[in-house]
Amino acid sequence: MAPVAPADPAPADPVAAYLDAAPDARRPALTRLRELCRAELTGFEEVIAYGMPAYVRPGEPAGEVAWADQKQYVSVYLMRTDVRDAFAERLAGHDMGKACLRFRHPDRIDFDLLRDLLRATAAGPGPVC
Repeated sequence: MAPVAPADPAPADPVAAYLDAAPDARRPALTRLRELCRAELTGFEEVIAYGMPAYVRPGEPAGEVAWADQKQYVSVYLMRTDVRDAFAERLAGHDMGKACLRFRHPDRIDFDLLRDLLRATAAGPGPVC
């Protein structure tokens, strides 16, 4: 019986690999988004969930924030209903689904709004949709 070849090892930093695979035009905005998440979501674990970077409180089963490079936009998933409700007025002018905030142009990402959303998320646990 022939030996089985080992599976490809997981990258040491799967989010860095995710960024490396992103289109050149979006990579700076996605890198900035990652840096913002890592700075504001202290104590959260950065993982790949459902094929995208996500941020999970240790010991919790679900992430509270995630982001992705989609075909037509950069998406930020805000899974905390209390945070979305608290920022309803500021989110009203944006392309927002139930939990998905979409930015069609990476150069128009509202990083000030995202920083405030991340800070509100990090302030304490809340209901995840």
